[in-house]
Amino acid sequence: MSIYEQLKQKVAVSLAEAAKSAQQAGVINFAELPNFSIEVPREKVHGDLASNLAMLLARQAKMSPRAVAEKIISHFDKTGTWVNEIEIAGPGFINFRLDTAWMVQVVPEILTEGETYGSCDLGIGKRVQVEFVSANPTGVLHMGNARGAALGDSLANLLSWAGYEVQREFYINDAGNQIENFAKSLEARYLQQLGKNVPFPEDGYHGQDLTDTISKLIDKVGDKYLNTAPELRREMLVRYGLQEKLTSIRQDLSDFGVEYDLWFSEQTLHDQGKVQGALEELKDKGYIFEKEGALWLRSTAFGDEKDEVVVRSNGTPTYFAADIAYHKDKFARGFDKVINIWGADHHGHVARMKGAMQALGYDPDNLQIVLMQLVRLIQNGEIVKMSKRSGQSITLRELIEEVGVEAARFFFVMRDPDSTVEFDLDLAKTESAENPVYYVQYAHARLCSILRKASEDEQTAACEALRNNVDYKLLLNSASERDLLLKLGEFPAELRIAAQLLEPYRIARFAIDLASLFHSFYNDQRVLAEELPLRAARLNLIEAIKVTLHNILKIVGVSAPERM
Repeated sequence: MSIYEQLKQKVAVSLAEAAKSAQQAGVINFAELPNFSIEVPREKVHGDLASNLAMLLARQAKMSPRAVAEKIISHFDKTGTWVNEIEIAGPGFINFRLDTAWMVQVVPEILTEGETYGSCDLGIGKRVQVEFVSANPTGVLHMGNARGAALGDSLANLLSWAGYEVQREFYINDAGNQIENFAKSLEARYLQQLGKNVPFPEDGYHGQDLTDTISKLIDKVGDKYLNTAPELRREMLVRYGLQEKLTSIRQDLSDFGVEYDLWFSEQTLHDQGKVQGALEELKDKGYIFEKEGALWLRSTAFGDEKDEVVVRSNGTPTYFAADIAYHKDKFARGFDKVINIWGADHHGHVARMKGAMQALGYDPDNLQIVLMQLVRLIQNGEIVKMSKRSGQSITLRELIEEVGVEAARFFFVMRDPDSTVEFDLDLAKTESAENPVYYVQYAHARLCSILRKASEDEQTAACEALRNNVDYKLLLNSASERDLLLKLGEFPAELRIAAQLLEPYRIARFAIDLASLFHSFYNDQRVLAEELPLRAARLNLIEAIKVTLHNILKIVGVSAPERM
């Protein structure tokens, strides 16, 4: 546990003890101490830490929150807490102002932990699977897939830093209606390109990429399948098409910095009898019933709005049936937590999938769904709807070529997935402070430049011995340095919270805030000060910022350049 986390914990313990002391003194009455928070206020004027304890206790105590806060404060023991002042704010927040002396421990802690600074033991001994993108292998990856890829990969990184054993997984939807339509579409394009006048299927895939796939096949085999029986021809075309599409998807994701531990085929669930097995288990437990010739899951028993078909009247399992078997298989593989990143249009699928897992005997809370909103691409101030190349939505490949991997990843990760992203192509290519990824990477490059310059400076060489025995109190004399020390100290706690809430965007935003504080410090103070003890302290501070920013960018999946 970091210095800052220990400090917050001590304040929390002392606050709880103060409430109990006030209770024992008879000045407030409550049956049970609620789970309260100790958070950093959004505005510095409200102090260094704030708690909602008084507001949570008000109903039990039958007093106003501010009156409860007064009673608690009067019994608060500051000993060993670094608390200087306590005050009541707003409706009843208890705000704390801390002695800045605790900050002298931050830089040594960072320099000691180095590349592991910020990591925690939240997930030690636990296995977690993150499934993301899982696009149908019938076309190319688009902007929505790009957002899912950046979000899923950074979330997996974050959970690894939090101590979990993480597996990244891609679910290949290579069974069902979409594959049948894919086969018919490939067949139609194949015959058309060989001069046959055949209609294109009504539910077919119209993308230019599919036409290109067939062109490549014809270059290899010509009219080899022209006189083959239609069923066999479609089978051969699908086999080729799936391989070609999956190869392309793998390559695009790899070029985007995403590598999976497992590519899981939906078809194997059917081939190995796992879909039927899951349905039989649900039937034995009384959750499957027959109606109108079809089999239904009694998902309303778990809060869903309506029951769902799992086997159609023609005997064909639905996609939902396969999805149930897939998630059952995930838990059977021993994962303590299963995380899916889905598009917001799958919102209605969440309750029924959790319900199905509960029906199978798994804790539904161990299945967590992150819903992701749409992406709007902006260029020249206007929404770009179509790809110039394919006539469809912008592809991941085009995005990489247009703005680069790092800008794309950072832009996607830094926003809450529950918000619609307006991706500004022009801004993403701009080398200025307005571009968040450039702003953060430039901060890291500037830190490296300062350290390089220092290594070439004769006076700095004279203070090298001092860097091993720094008086860090020298960093408490300016507001810009204190702000940096506080922010650096907060990183491990912020990472823990981000991992608990599955919110990697908090880490990207932390990087922006830290870069901003560094740039302000750089403009406010001279790092290579004339006084050698101060110079030594500031150089160690620069090193600590560099280490922290490097670790953050590693989680987000963006490089930390030494020169720009």
